[in-house]
Order: sequence, then structure tokens, then C-alpha cells
Amino acid sequence: MAERRSHLILMGLILVALIGVALLAVPGSPIHKSPTLGLDLQGGLEVVKKAVPDKGEKVDKQGLDDAVTIINDRVNSTGVSEPEIRKQGSDQIVIELPGVKDQKRAAELIGQTAKLELYDLQGDLVPGVSVDIQRNPVPHTSIAELLATQQSVAKEGEPSSFYLAKTTQKGNKTTPGRVVVGPVDTRAQLLSSKYVKRNGKKGEVPKNTKVLAVPEHMVVITCKEKERYCPGVGTPSQTYFYLFKYDPKAEKPIPEMTGSDLVRKGTKQDFDPTTHEAVVLMQFTKSGGNKFQDITQTLVERGRNLANQNGLPGGSGNDAANQQFAIVLDREIKSAPSVDFDENPNGIPGNNGAQITGISIGDAKDLALVLRSGTLPFKLVTIEQTNISATLGKDSLQEAKKAALGGLLLVAIFLLLFYRFLGLVAVLGLAIYAAFLYAAVLLFNVTLSLPGFAGLILTIGVAADANVVVFERIKEEVRAGKSVRAGIAAGYSKGFHTIIDANVVTAITALVLFLVATAGVKGFALMLLIGTVISLITAVAATRAMLGLLAGFRWFDNPRFMGAAGQQGAKWLQIDFMARRYLWFAISGVIVVVAIGSLGVRGLNLGIDFKGGTQVTFDTPQPQLVEDVRTDAKSIDPSFATAQLVGRGPSTDGKYKSFQLRAKSINPTLGNKLRDGLETKFNATHYGAKNVSESFGRQIARSAIIAIIFSLVLIVLYLAIRFDVKYAIPVLAALIHDIVITVGVYSLTAREVSTSTVAAVLTVLGYSIYDTIIIFDRIRENVPLMRRASFATIANVSLWETIRRSLATTFITLLPVGALLFFGGATLKDFAFALLIGIGSGAYSSIFIAAPLLTMLKEREPEYARKIGQDDLGLGEGPEPDGGSPAKRRPRSPIGGPAVDTGTIALEAAEQAAAAQPAPSLADGLIPDPAPSGSAKAKRERRRQRRRAKPHGRR
Repeated sequence: MAERRSHLILMGLILVALIGVALLAVPGSPIHKSPTLGLDLQGGLEVVKKAVPDKGEKVDKQGLDDAVTIINDRVNSTGVSEPEIRKQGSDQIVIELPGVKDQKRAAELIGQTAKLELYDLQGDLVPGVSVDIQRNPVPHTSIAELLATQQSVAKEGEPSSFYLAKTTQKGNKTTPGRVVVGPVDTRAQLLSSKYVKRNGKKGEVPKNTKVLAVPEHMVVITCKEKERYCPGVGTPSQTYFYLFKYDPKAEKPIPEMTGSDLVRKGTKQDFDPTTHEAVVLMQFTKSGGNKFQDITQTLVERGRNLANQNGLPGGSGNDAANQQFAIVLDREIKSAPSVDFDENPNGIPGNNGAQITGISIGDAKDLALVLRSGTLPFKLVTIEQTNISATLGKDSLQEAKKAALGGLLLVAIFLLLFYRFLGLVAVLGLAIYAAFLYAAVLLFNVTLSLPGFAGLILTIGVAADANVVVFERIKEEVRAGKSVRAGIAAGYSKGFHTIIDANVVTAITALVLFLVATAGVKGFALMLLIGTVISLITAVAATRAMLGLLAGFRWFDNPRFMGAAGQQGAKWLQIDFMARRYLWFAISGVIVVVAIGSLGVRGLNLGIDFKGGTQVTFDTPQPQLVEDVRTDAKSIDPSFATAQLVGRGPSTDGKYKSFQLRAKSINPTLGNKLRDGLETKFNATHYGAKNVSESFGRQIARSAIIAIIFSLVLIVLYLAIRFDVKYAIPVLAALIHDIVITVGVYSLTAREVSTSTVAAVLTVLGYSIYDTIIIFDRIRENVPLMRRASFATIANVSLWETIRRSLATTFITLLPVGALLFFGGATLKDFAFALLIGIGSGAYSSIFIAAPLLTMLKEREPEYARKIGQDDLGLGEGPEPDGGSPAKRRPRSPIGGPAVDTGTIALEAAEQAAAAQPAPSLADGLIPDPAPSGSAKAKRERRRQRRRAKPHGRR
């Protein structure tokens, strides 16, 4: 009764959770949330940045690559998932951001150079201009006012920069005023500016304007109105300007410190423990810490001397003499803390770092973010910013939805046919799983994209498999003679540990991929991780509670009701897998050799995501649907079927007037053909083409590879602890086998490799591991039950017990994939093709590669080496000598009935032995078992437990 009450409470909690999910999903509810879609599903913001190098420097490929990496880190830190960042031409970077709400903030963070400089404030301000004779900072309210007295000085050397200011005439006096151009590095750049071209003659300064030069080794630094403190002002009411010395290559460089003196990972936003205001904490490198102490010691000595010269009274009266260092970011003063020479007579040690104060929480977070990501090697100027449509288009989205729904319907039908009433419970469990997964997507703000969709498909298989594992165990328990109610309890208890092992290994892979990888790989990993955790909860809690409630009804206590009556079907699957191991190895060997040979000779047909290509832009007089333009581009030439086409700018009813098409390098002939076709069909204008770089760059590929290798190391450690080191080797071999075959098939068929292919390969990785662990868990369970059997027999029996589950799970996973392959668009077909090959290969390797390879390794052990070729099934009568599981009597053929084959005898005997084992608690098996006690008392206790756990009606 207590158990039934607990099941009712659990179902009540699940019902409440489902109501919450409904409120999240239903528009108009107070807690409604919409899913975040990726660029391929909803489009987003596109920003084109141009790199502008410092004076005397050039934009190089390495610098542009570094800028792409830094921008990627910044975008990911802002919470924008799965951006697409690529180089364009020789000096441009294109950033595409999905679903950005605060576009202004995103654009500012992307392009902020984050050039950090620390100045000795009073020592580095230019005397007579920005600091007086008493070392007090002198602010100026305009650049024109600041530079007016320095023009004669600027003529003595090569000016560092130029401004153009409008002038006002008062009598015979001309006064420069508002700046209209600048700063620019050269006078030629100033004269070629848009303002000059629009308001004057070519190469001449317009009337009523004046050129202002910044003297050599000097720089203008601002302090904006939004700051809480400006030197010589206090709280600012407007923007102020200062002239600083600037000579970074001098023997004693100015500024004294830069961002290179920071430990980037040590920079973070925090709160001052005294004032509770937001601060940015900065950690220095070893050399940076020494520099900081030297600077502050100089400030202390100067402050003390100034106090003595002015006869200050000491104590708080000395505050007026305290000197400051200015923290400057991108030529803007962010903070100017003072150094108290009474409290710090020898300067401030740099081992504790420094902090930026006087800023808001939001600014502190943004500042810490850009400092942590690093300084951009160039200044990035925005040359274009526009909205773009989804890359897949509405037609592809509709096809994906139909295919997904069709696949799920086929999964439900299969479960109902294969598991009867248990299948109905599984379908309800999958529905609960889907609801909880959607809620997690909303609550965790997961970006849904095609790679995430791959993770979703895999988690459907994982969720269904958790139920299948338990249901197969329930059927085994019932076939062994237990009641349905007892079979359910035992099936869940024994199946739980199998599910835990498989899910932990899958979760390890997903977690490492999420932490280390970037872009679409991270989206896939997050979806897989969330789905794995939720599938574990629904399989153990939801379906268990439903079956626990149903088990109380008399009509449910019928083995036929769940397909558990009689022997297992599909006897043709009970072949001697281990005896044919070399045949399986030979088949795989041939396929792997062909795959590697094709990769070596033909290579991969890398798409634009990996090797760049051509970007074509054009406009149409009338708004057009993206789907119509894509269809017509494909009709112009079939090679454009896989091209990425998006609408750009404002849209009307989903129609655009401006389009962008990205495809593999388009030669002049094909380019002319495309241009003529677009002009004929759409009267296209403003046609332009340029080269673009790959979006799935080396950094993303490197991070994915590192994540995979690290996850494999963790998996090996986990398997060594939970199983044995020898179990890890076949898992790795099966993984390599599956990935090589999947990639090799792409090479053989010359299909284009895109980021979706990477997601599919990662899906193969997760699926192969999961399937192999399920089989290995059964082998481990049968080892102590079949102590006198050869390892080949143990492996065969374990495969016979699990092969129906493996095939059922594979079929369940392939159903939605097949629906995508047959009903999806061109992009989805390629994606589904990779999944189809990979999942099929994963199922094959688990049965035909991993298990036979494990058998070969274990047969090298002395215990199993002497049993090779032994016919004894290890289940004959008689107690085990070591106090292990009692042996079971072999099933006998019915008198006068048909003979029962040896395989069936072994299978039924193994199932009976497994069913006779006591159902473990949830904690059993999760911690390695202690060494068995050899005492007679312990043996008697184990025998009593086994007698209590015997099937009904068996003695």
C-alpha cells in the first residue's frame, strides 16, 4: 500500500510539472517563453567589420585569425549561442548572431579593441596642457581647445594623428570648434574622408575648417560623461579630453603597463567588500606585478616629496598630494585610483593585482569580458550591419517538422507492436520526456539549430532505449516464472545499473564537448547532455510509477499482455557470433581499408564551412521568398542545391529584396551563368561576388578534437573502475571503426561535408558508446553466473539476451532519421545520410567488433584460456566452489516434443540464473563491490537471500 501511495505521489508531481511545461509553452500565459533558434532556423544580425591597423602596421592573416578567435570568445561569453564568424577578403570579418535582443551592445562588444593601458597619471600628462605646475590634472572640454596651443609643437616632428575641426570667425580671430573628422593616422586619410569629399574640393581642406595635428609621441585620451570620475573634475557632467605622452618603444615606455601584463583568466567582475560596488579585478603576470610595484613606488615618492614641498600637515591632510595611475581602455579613462604614500610607503605589491572601480554592474561585466577575451590586434570598424533570414528557409523547416513528427509516429507504432501494453507505457513515457526536454530548452535558453537537432534525435534513441532495456529485463523475469508485479520490480532494479553505466558514459562525452568545444558542437553537446539526464529521470521515475500503479490490477498480471509468454522469438539471431569473429573482422577490415584508401586518394568534398568559397550578393526589384530564389538558383545549376542562401535587410511577409548566396568557389563561367540566370528570372541588380573564408575554422575543429580525446580518456577511466581496463579497448576500437567508416562513405560518395556532418559524426560517437556499454554490462553480469563457461559462450549468451534490444533501439533511432532522409530538403538529406551511415555502423560495431574483440582479450587470461573450445555452458548442477551463484538445472526438452537447441538452452538458463539473483538496491553496483567474505555465516546469508529471490513456484 505504501508503495502504491509513493507511485501516486510521484505521478501527481509529474502531472504538476507537465502543467508547468504547458504554461511555459502556451502563448499568453504569465510565464510563457519562446525557444531560441539558431541562424539556420531563424536568422539574426549580420555585422561586417573592417580591420584598421595601427600606423605603420599591416593587416596579416595571423592577426585576422586571432581577431576571429577573440570575437568568438566574446560572443559566446555574452550568452549568444552558436554564432557564425568568418573572414571575408583580406581585411574583413563577418559576424552572424542568432536572435540578438540588444543589437547595439552586441555590436559594441564585438568591435571593442580592448586595448588596456596603465599610465602614471600626473607623470604622463603633458605639462602646460593637461597638468599644471602643482601636478594637478587640467581637463579640456573640447579637442580643439586641447590641441590649439600644440600646433607649433606638432610641426617639429611627425604628428601621431590628425583631426578636422569646424571653425568660427570672431573679428580677425578664427577659433576651432567641433571636430568633424578624426582621429586618422595621416593627413592624406583626412583629406580623403567623406566629409572632405562632400564639403570641399578633392585634396583640399573645406572652408571654415581647420586641421589639428597631435604632436609626435602624444595621444588624446577622453573621459566620458558616463564615468563616475574624471581627473581634475570629479563626477563629470560632460566628456573631457587630456593630452598624454605616448612612447611605447622608449627605454622607459609610456604607458608604463599594457594588457599584455595581465593574466587574462584572472580578470573578473566582482564587488568591493567595503562599498559593495561593482569592480573589475585584474591579476598581473609576474613581470606585470613587478612593473606595477615600480609604478606605485614612483607615485609614492613623488607624492611624499610634493607633500613636503607644500608643507602639508600629514594624515588625511596628505590626500591632496597622493598621486594616481590611470586605467585606460581604448583611449578612454575608466578609473584613476590614487596611491596613499602613508599606507603604502614602498608602493603596492603587484601579486594581489589591481581593480577598476566606479562603474556600474553592467559595465563591469562587459569590461571584464573584453579584457578576459584579450585585445584585438586591429581596430575593427563597422562597415555594414543588417538583419538576415534563416539559412534553411521556411520550406526546409516545414519539411523538418513533418519528418520529425512522422518519425516519432513511426516510433510510437513500433513500440506498440513490439511491446504491446508496455509499448503504450513507453509512448506515454516518451511524451513526458519530450515535454520535459522542451521545458529544459526554454529554461536553459538552449539555441536550437541543426546540430542541436542531431542531439535531439540521439536523445530520442537514448530515451526509448532506457525503456527498452527495462522492458526486456521485465520480460526475462516474467519468463523465468515471476509474477508480472515481481518482474516489474526486479526488472527496474536490475536494469537501472545498466542504464546508469550507458548514460554516464554518454554524459561524459557530452559534458566534455560542451566545456571544451565551440559553435555548433557546443549546441549538440548541450542538447545531448540535457536529453540524457531527462531520459534517465523519465525512464526510472515516470514509467516506473505508471507500471507500479498498473501492477495493482488483476487484469495486468498476464504475461501475454506484455509479450513475455513462452520463449524468446527470432531464434535465427542466436548464431555463434564469437566463432565467426574473424569473418566480422575481415568484413570490417575491407570496409575500413576502402574508406581509408578513398580518404587518401579522393579526400573529402569539403563545403564552404571548411574551406571557404564565394559569396554572391544581389538585389531584386520586387520582394521574393527565399525558397523561390533557392529553387531558381538550383535550376540555374545543380551545384547550388547545397548553397547557403539568406535574405538580408527588412522583410515584408517573409519576402526580401536583398539576398546573399554562399557556395564553394564559383569560377567565372559559373558566376556569369548565375548572374545571367538571376537577371532573367528576377531582374536582379547590384550583383557582386567576393571570396570568403571558412566558418568552421581551425580553432573550432581543434577544440572539437581535443574534447573528443579528453572524453575518451575519461571514458577509459570510468570503464576501468566500473568494469575492467580490457573493456575500454574494444569501446575505443568500435568508435574509431564507426568514425572511419562514416567519414569514408562521405569520401566514396563525394557528398559535401558541412558543419551538419560534424554534428552527425558526433552523434555516431554518442550512439556507438551507448550501445556498446549496454552489451558489455550484460557480459559483466553473466560472468559470475556462468563461472565454468568459456568467455566466448558468455559473450554469445549476452549478445543473444541483448541483440533484440540493440536492434529495436537502432530501428527506433533510425525511424526519425529515415523520415528526414526521405522527406527532408537537400540540407536535411545530407544530414540524415550521415546519421544513417553512422548509426548503422555503430549498431554493427557493438555486436560484431566490440564483443568479439573483448572476447579475444579476455581469452588471453589464464582463467579463460583453458576453457577455449569448451562445450560446458557453465550452468550445470552443483554449487559453486567459491560461494558464488548456485548453478541452475539445464532446461530439458519436453517428452515427445521437439528438441531444444543448445543456444536456447544456454539462453534460458542464463535468464533463469539472472532472474534468481536478488534485485539490487539503487546504490548496489554503483560502488565497486568489496571482496567476498569466505565465512560460512556469510555464505549461509547469501543462500537465504537467493532462496527468497527465487521465481514463484520454483524450489
